[in-house]
Amino acid sequence: MQDDKIVALYWRRDDAAIRETEKKYGKYLLKIAQNILFNLEDSKESVNDTYLKAWNSIPPHKPMVLSTYLGKIARERSIDLLRRKKRAKRQPSEYVLSLSELKECISDSNTTEQEVDMHLLADAIGTYLKTLSKEARTTFVGRYYYMDSIREIAAWHGISESKTKSMLHRTRQGLKEYLTREGFL
Repeated sequence: MQDDKIVALYWRRDDAAIRETEKKYGKYLLKIAQNILFNLEDSKESVNDTYLKAWNSIPPHKPMVLSTYLGKIARERSIDLLRRKKRAKRQPSEYVLSLSELKECISDSNTTEQEVDMHLLADAIGTYLKTLSKEARTTFVGRYYYMDSIREIAAWHGISESKTKSMLHRTRQGLKEYLTREGFL
């Protein structure tokens, strides 16, 4: 079923919206949750929370791209669940690993000023990503937004894991230099 028809089901408050969403995006959402939570039961819980959030937010919200909208909800729900269960330091996950790789680029102190300027940082990162090749950009987004493993990213691009790690390292270094020039570091 096409996304606009699924969204129309949500707007009509038709239960079929959840079934159609699960049919079309269930595996995609579960993968996002698994990459963050690294636990199948928790991931399933997060995906179910995603369906509930979508049900409660459509309407009034009408997403332009349903897959992106659902992916963002799944990511947020999974991160929230990970934090609630306090597993970030005790259980390995792609979320924890990918964030540890970014520590050198972004300070992790939580001052009020940084909270206010967070949207500026996001814009700066987006601007930097636009300067990269498509391969480097999708590798970075796959790793640090979707929390894909190095192996998955390498397979997706048809390159070695070593090249993937090297590309991510160069991208992080470039991001760090860019953020320093822009006054974020």
